[in-house]
Amino acid sequence: MTGTGPDATDLLPIASGARSGRFLLRELRRYRLAAVGAVVLGIVAAAATVVPVYVFGVLVDRVTEGAPTDTIVGVVTVIVVAAVVGGVFTGLGAYAVALLGERILASLRERVVARALTLPVERLDRAGRGDLLSRVGDDVAVMAKSLGEVVPQILAAVLLVVVSIAAMLGVDWRLGLAGMVAIPLYVLALRWYLPRSAPLYASERVAMGERAQALVSSMQGARTVRAYGLESDHLARIDAASGRARDIAVTVFRLFTRFGSRSNRAECVGLSVVLTAGFLLVRDGSVTVGETTAAALLFHRLFNPIGMLMYSFDDVQSAGASLARLVGVLDLPDERRPATAARPVDGRVEIRGIRHSYDGVHDVLHGLDLTVADGETVALVGSTGAGKSTLASIVAGSCDPTAGVVRIGGVALPDLGDRVRRHVAVVSQEVHVFAGPLIDDLRLAAPAASEDDVRAALDLVGAGWVSDLPEGVHTVVGEGGRALTAAQAQHLALARLVLADPAVAVLDEATAEAGSAGARELEDAARAATRGRTTVVVAHRLTQAAAADRVVVLEHGRVVEEGPHDELVRAGGRYHDLWSAWSESLADR
Repeated sequence: MTGTGPDATDLLPIASGARSGRFLLRELRRYRLAAVGAVVLGIVAAAATVVPVYVFGVLVDRVTEGAPTDTIVGVVTVIVVAAVVGGVFTGLGAYAVALLGERILASLRERVVARALTLPVERLDRAGRGDLLSRVGDDVAVMAKSLGEVVPQILAAVLLVVVSIAAMLGVDWRLGLAGMVAIPLYVLALRWYLPRSAPLYASERVAMGERAQALVSSMQGARTVRAYGLESDHLARIDAASGRARDIAVTVFRLFTRFGSRSNRAECVGLSVVLTAGFLLVRDGSVTVGETTAAALLFHRLFNPIGMLMYSFDDVQSAGASLARLVGVLDLPDERRPATAARPVDGRVEIRGIRHSYDGVHDVLHGLDLTVADGETVALVGSTGAGKSTLASIVAGSCDPTAGVVRIGGVALPDLGDRVRRHVAVVSQEVHVFAGPLIDDLRLAAPAASEDDVRAALDLVGAGWVSDLPEGVHTVVGEGGRALTAAQAQHLALARLVLADPAVAVLDEATAEAGSAGARELEDAARAATRGRTTVVVAHRLTQAAAADRVVVLEHGRVVEEGPHDELVRAGGRYHDLWSAWSESLADR
């Protein structure tokens, strides 16, 4: 509990800038019609925005030439029409870009979550769940803001700059070139800013992930933290992680402020050159006052879009760092083997030569061999760290062993592929109650289950409390609904098991969170839910072991005893000692 969190090398990978760029290009090709439409709308909007400035220059020349007063009526009409057209197409263009961005983001988010759900448990444990949560949470939020707000503004600004420069060159190529003098200064500002800011934004996203990991680990282990008086230590970790994120953010802002001053310098130089060139050209009679006015106004109007482009690199860099972290999850190799046509003939579980190591150095399981007959219930017992939960995870297919194989009904678990959950179900002490009607929560295990099927499953596991809910099985539970106790959540998990109807069930301390008062009730529910199934139980309470057909005692990753409860108690070995200690603890209560 007092560790410093996952090492940087254990964090989920981050894609390179080139890889992120290729991902975006591929997504744009998928939605090419929408992308082209958004660009066309933006071009029309930019052209309509430039028209009033050009017409104003014409008006200056007409006034200088002594044109009649009614000339202004035509000019105003053109300006009004252009303003309306520009406003309409600007709105349509922003909507089209935002819609395109949301489609890409939705696809990306779904694929990242889908990939995360298939990651091996030990890989997530090494990286820390905070790293993954910050990616599907913070990073997705950053991307959503960029695609919904920043990207439409950037596209509009880019098109306005291009159209404005083209208009300046159309007025007079020399005035256009004079305005383009500012471009090298903008480029120099970006060349100064980007190499310094990119690493900072990447570090900021990592720091936010570390902060999330510190918060998540402390909240998940809140009871243990309080029990051992570790509040100060965990608060210090959270404070340190938050401080790193804050310091990086301050450094980024300071760098961005210096970048802004360089951008302002480019604007000042560019406008000065346009006005100077215009003065000289008007004096020589090469251009008119109106043309110079139009060119100067066109360049001046570039201040906002160019400034927005320059300053948006702040959001672009952050979004780029977030995109790289999301694409990094997508690029994780899928190590699952494709399912074969083999089908288990029964619920027999064969464990052969199972070894497992979390760090690649120290084994927690040492060549285990074990067979669980079809329909038999086996309880795994042993002291903390004996390897019970690791073995249960391997049997459930949640964790791949370092060596060895587990077969269900004669078929190796990897050969079942995505079909493994049809044959093996796991119920742990950590049960999530999904937000929504309780019946929908249960139907996750069997989408085709009728309401009668759901009620029958609840009755089988003794969840009579459901009938006392305001709307019965249609009561909204979970976040935003009715909160359920730990025992009630376990009832739901066991009812899901009944509805899924697998041949093999793995119960990993499934009654541990109920407390003494509800433990016996949940043990009865677990026996009812697993009756007739091959069952592997990680026994938190030895009453579970006493009720099993066979008890397997593990110590340091090896089987030291196995047999029926009564036989092992009479043998006077390790299980006898555990049972004696358990019985004495019950007598003292």
